[in-house]
Amino acid sequence: MESSSSSTSSNFLSFWNYLNLLLVRPIIAIFFVLSFIFLWWWLAWKLVLVHVPLVQEIFGLRKKPVKPKPPTRRLSRYYNSINAQSSSSQ
Repeated sequence: MESSSSSTSSNFLSFWNYLNLLLVRPIIAIFFVLSFIFLWWWLAWKLVLVHVPLVQEIFGLRKKPVKPKPPTRRLSRYYNSINAQSSSSQ
């Protein structure tokens, strides 16, 4: 009787070994790699990437300064000169 119980327990242990090998270890490995990548990305973000203007514009951290349009442009000057000539001739 002892041999059947010992074979059952060895099969049970064998099952947990395979489960550990096929499921638990890969999940832990993937978690470790992702956490490692996240840690270094966060560190790079805090130290370097926040200060890069292109990254700031992409993520909306700093808005581009809006330059006001000049009040007189090329075409508006042209039409203003035509209006001035037509009003002075009338």
